[in-house]
Amino acid sequence: MMSRFFNHKLALCGLVIILVISAFSFSAPLICRYQPDDIDIGKYLMPPTSEHWLGTDLLGRDLFSRIAYGGRISLSVGFIAVGLMAVVGICFGALAGYYAGKIDELIMRFVDIMFCFPRFILILAIISMLGPNIFIVMAVIGLTSWMGISRLVRAEILSLKERDFVLAARASGVNDFKIIIRHLIPNSMGPVFVSATLGVAAAILLESSLSFLGLGVQPPTPSWGNILMDAKACLGVAWWLSVFPGLAIFFTVLGYNLLGEGLRDLLVPRK
Repeated sequence: MMSRFFNHKLALCGLVIILVISAFSFSAPLICRYQPDDIDIGKYLMPPTSEHWLGTDLLGRDLFSRIAYGGRISLSVGFIAVGLMAVVGICFGALAGYYAGKIDELIMRFVDIMFCFPRFILILAIISMLGPNIFIVMAVIGLTSWMGISRLVRAEILSLKERDFVLAARASGVNDFKIIIRHLIPNSMGPVFVSATLGVAAAILLESSLSFLGLGVQPPTPSWGNILMDAKACLGVAWWLSVFPGLAIFFTVLGYNLLGEGLRDLLVPRK
C-alpha cells in the first residue's frame, strides 16, 4: 500500500503541500521575526518588503507572522473538529450496523433529521446563542458533521458482521463490545480515513467562513478567516491582506482534497 501511495502522484502532491503548510505554521515561533499582535502604527499597510515579507495590516502588524500563527489555529480547529466528528460518527454507525433492527432504525432516522438542517445555518444559530469561542467552534463543527461517517461505518459493519472471523469470535463467547471494538471498527476504518481527511479541509473552510463573519476565532488571536475579515476594509488599497491568507486557505484545502482522493483510491475498493 505504501508503494502504491508513493506512486500516486496527486496523493503525494497533497501530502507534500500539507507537510509544508503544517511545518510553516507549527514552526512559527522559530521563523517569525515579529509576534502576531505587535502593533506599529507607523508601518501600517506596508507592501511586502525585505523587512515585512508579506507586508503589514491596518495596525502595522506583520502579515507573515499573523498567517503563520493563524495557520496553527486553523489547522488545530480542523483536526480537533474532525476527531470529534469521527468519534461520534463511528460510535453511532457501529451501534446501528451491529445491532440493526429498532436501534438501527432509530439512529438512522436521527441521522436523517440532522441532514435536514442546513449545516451552516445551524452552526450560525448555535454559535450565535452560545457566543463565539474557539472551543465552541471546534465542538459545533464536529457535532454537526458526523452523519456521513456514521453511514459509512454502518454500511461497512453490516457487511463485516456476517464474515467468518466475526462468527468465530461470537461462537468463542466474545461479547458484543469486544467484537465491535477489536474486530469490526478496525476493519471498517478505510472509508473513515478518507472521509476524515476530506473533513479536515471542510472544517478549515467552515472555520474560516465563521471567522470571516466574526463568529469564529476572535481577535486579537489570528486565524486565516479573521485576517481576511480585517482585509475587507482595504481591498482596493492593500491587495496583500487578502491574497496571502486566501492562498494559504486555498493550498491547505487543495492538499487535503488531493490526499483524500488518493486515500480513496487506495483504501476504498471499487467494483
